Amino acid sequence: MVSLFFILVVSNGQVRISGKVTDVHGEPILGANVLLKDTYDGASSQADGTYEFETTATGDQVLISKFIGYKDFVASLVITSQAVTVDVRMEETINELKAVTISAGAFTASDATRRTVLKAIDIASTAGATADIAGALNTLPGTQKVGETGRLFVRGGDSNEARTFIDGLVVLDAYSTAAPNTPSRGRFLPFMFKGTSFSTGGYSAEYGQALSSALVLDSKDEAASTRTDIGILSVGGDIGHTQAWDRGSVGGKIQYTNIRPYFGLINQEIDWQRPPESLEAVTAFRQQVGKAGMVKFYGNLNHSNFSLYNHSIDQPQDKQLYELTNNYGYLNGFYRMPLNNSWTLRGGVSYTSIRENITIEGLVVNALEQGTHVKTVLEGSLSDNVELKTGVEILQRNYDQYLDNPDVAASLGFDEVITSAFAEADLYATNDFVTRLGARTEYNSLTNRVAVDPRISVAYKAGSRGQISFAYGQYRQSVKNELLRIDPSLTAEKASHYILNYQWLENNRTFRVETYYKQYHDLAKNVSGNPAALDNGGNGYARGVDIFWRDNQSVKNGDYWFSYSFLDTERDYLNYPSRAIPSFASAHNLSFVYKQFIPSLKSQIGLTYSYASGRTYNDPNMEAFNAGKTPYYSDLSMNFSYLPKPYIILHFSCTNLLGRDNIFGYEFGEIPDVSGVYPHRAIRQAAPRFLFIGIFITLSKDKTTNQLPSL
Repeated sequence: MVSLFFILVVSNGQVRISGKVTDVHGEPILGANVLLKDTYDGASSQADGTYEFETTATGDQVLISKFIGYKDFVASLVITSQAVTVDVRMEETINELKAVTISAGAFTASDATRRTVLKAIDIASTAGATADIAGALNTLPGTQKVGETGRLFVRGGDSNEARTFIDGLVVLDAYSTAAPNTPSRGRFLPFMFKGTSFSTGGYSAEYGQALSSALVLDSKDEAASTRTDIGILSVGGDIGHTQAWDRGSVGGKIQYTNIRPYFGLINQEIDWQRPPESLEAVTAFRQQVGKAGMVKFYGNLNHSNFSLYNHSIDQPQDKQLYELTNNYGYLNGFYRMPLNNSWTLRGGVSYTSIRENITIEGLVVNALEQGTHVKTVLEGSLSDNVELKTGVEILQRNYDQYLDNPDVAASLGFDEVITSAFAEADLYATNDFVTRLGARTEYNSLTNRVAVDPRISVAYKAGSRGQISFAYGQYRQSVKNELLRIDPSLTAEKASHYILNYQWLENNRTFRVETYYKQYHDLAKNVSGNPAALDNGGNGYARGVDIFWRDNQSVKNGDYWFSYSFLDTERDYLNYPSRAIPSFASAHNLSFVYKQFIPSLKSQIGLTYSYASGRTYNDPNMEAFNAGKTPYYSDLSMNFSYLPKPYIILHFSCTNLLGRDNIFGYEFGEIPDVSGVYPHRAIRQAAPRFLFIGIFITLSKDKTTNQLPSL
């Protein structure tokens, strides 16, 4: 839009036109071009905003003022006799590259975003993460180190409260299976994705059924070239091929993992009968449609199994065989279709199937979960100052657990359908101030209830490099499958988020500090200690401060970041007799990550140090609940990549270089000894270190492409 005025000027010969160019706040604009349309008459505004020029034009004329970042100013003139003053007031345009963005609770990892905190390669190349997405994100503030699970625990939330989405579509159980008290890995390989958005709170109304965090993975749009990748690993091997054509590609990868050789070299805390073994297949299809449309399909299939002996705490010589087999499948179809220059339609469908069989001394317990998610989103601009996103979605899932015994007919499960609609608008007052207003409504078939959750965020640019953001939102999530199968009438658990954030970016340096408060409501809780009697009477809170600093400018070919989190949280839920600090929460978490590329050696080295203060655990030998405290957690990990040829990579990584005996908690027996003390044993790392060696070969036409960004 342009500003339009009509001005009558009486003229006789040459006329002087002058005035002042200012913005909407009255501040002068230097360098604006002011001229008469279709003439050579004009001038540029000075430091104080004034301009002046002469013209011999007469009659109907058009005065135009132009300046980058501002809307054109247009005034109609009739010149007939004498000098005139025309003051120009210019409105700033909302520029996507200059405009302030919502940063409260949000970390992005992409090579394209205008507010990148991490690059896409960082997810894969962080030492200690061993190319695991959750492992890399656990070096960011707001997360807690829970080494016996390897999953994301965010700001006082349990791991199930952090939900993963691929191209906006939900993933059910984003982690691979693991033995009790051993870390699991994310099911999805980081090289499949072009960007990652990790929200520690206050996230968009588009994402539901996530109480604490939303991890949004954007899959790659297309492959740049045809290539074949081969990996020879110390714990298995993989082979992948990508076929690219004009505006499209298809690719696949098969990976076999067997930990037995590794377990033969390093002593294990676990008495394995058959170490973990898995076979995974991944496929992706991409095709551009029309000028800017896109169709994508993604699939992940995995089969894994292991068996071990559980030893009794009361009688360590007694052992019990535990066997697990898991079959997992995830399929995702996505489309994006521009409707015109302002509006885009996107969405898709995902399907997840998880079949698990657990055998304990001949007793077989089967569990099957299936889920389908369908979503359509319309997004675009209502005007230069208003962007709108709205959509609808349906999440259907069923869960069933039963004994594989013809004499026992017991089966527990549920069938849940959640229908949702959401709308969210970004309102730009100027490039320096934006307000995001949103709401999400959900209908749950199990409880026959409709709920509306409001969400609001604001951001203000404080200076040329800094900005302040605030976010508030209400979030809900169905209770865990293990509880919902017992009582399908349990309502959703709820949380309210309050977040205040300051972020500063300049010359490849980033500083963030964020404080937050979370209030939990309607948490699932056992009634009077009876595990079969449940209600939504639980509650809790979490509050804290997160600090993040990154600098990839000061050290030549070097890059590092530092994060620190303070967490104060308590909950009264599950079988807790009263409010207490949950056993997965540590008050202090710190990470330092450093990466150095050495061009002369064609090498890259990475170091990661992680620290977490002690966590609580319940000791039946103590009067107070959850009064025990573990030692602090400490880990120094490293990785090293060497390129003897541009298409060959030798990669080595080692976790816990110093071999610290990290203890994550204690398990207690059920029978006290003669002195009335319950025996116990520590929950330790499965092994003091994890060593990984791999040779990665890429076969391509140019012989320069390699897998370094994927390691």
